[in-house]
Amino acid sequence: MLDIRIIDKASERDIRLKNEPFPLVGRLIPSLRDGNWDSRIELFSPEDRSEMTFPDEDYDFDEMEKDFLFAGAYEGDTCVGLAVWKKEWHRYLYLYDLKVCAAFRGQGVGTALIEHGKRLATDLGFRGLYTVGQDNNLIACRFYLKC
Repeated sequence: MLDIRIIDKASERDIRLKNEPFPLVGRLIPSLRDGNWDSRIELFSPEDRSEMTFPDEDYDFDEMEKDFLFAGAYEGDTCVGLAVWKKEWHRYLYLYDLKVCAAFRGQGVGTALIEHGKRLATDLGFRGLYTVGQDNNLIACRFYLKC
């Protein structure tokens, strides 16, 4: 059973969850028309599809704990997902990093971490959440829009 919890000093090793490859299958193209945001999807041709892996971060818990919150998704004692939230001056939590181990993708882990972030924001008196995504990471962009 999946358990979402704050990563503290005792479990700080889990903030170093390794990045794994993700597919690049298309691009999200946002537009602003008549004061309204919209978007369209451009799928890459099969020969232009690829995958990407971000470099692993070297997070330092002691250095970051004042301004950041770490939430882990656990299957038993194993961390299978990580959300890193930055407490911003304008009272929003910024989703600084979100990753889910490849074997657990598509099983609601990312959604559970986002929902946990929404509760954190409310509990801390923040206005909400925000993040930024790369336009060519279509799967992530669509996931964030759905959330």
